[in-house]
Amino acid sequence: MKKVENGDYVKVLYTGKYDNGDVFDSNEGCEPFEVHIGSREVIPGFENALIGMSANEKKTFTLAASEAYGERDDSLEKSFQRSDFPDDFQPEVGQVIVLQSSQEGQFPATVKSIETDSVILDLNHPLAGKSLTFDVQVIEVNDKPTVSPCTSGCSSCGCGGSCS
Repeated sequence: MKKVENGDYVKVLYTGKYDNGDVFDSNEGCEPFEVHIGSREVIPGFENALIGMSANEKKTFTLAASEAYGERDDSLEKSFQRSDFPDDFQPEVGQVIVLQSSQEGQFPATVKSIETDSVILDLNHPLAGKSLTFDVQVIEVNDKPTVSPCTSGCSSCGCGGSCS
């Protein structure tokens, strides 16, 4: 049976959990998520954990923050003027918003605090600094893609499954 190696297209079902067992993401009940190994579509530790697995194999693994979304960097807390946001923007502490940058593309930011004339945003990924545990099952291993790439928001589950 073929084992996952660099360059393969691997369909997986997964559930991601925090240390306390709370689920932060899952595609259970969705179409399997297809990962192109070596393309950096997913966090490095997730990709590396799939290498050597075969179809129908299940595995649970825990990634340190450095293998996932990296360590938190306090210097990534930045102040933005309220005028930088649309007039109807009503920020709430803890709210995750999506910012757009010409260099970075789209990326999440968390509202850390709200001042009279400014909003402090944490530009760390919301999962930065956390170790993450994944339960995965490899469904298929292929040498070519089997699903067409999605555009943002086409998956009804929001979990990276194939477009319907």
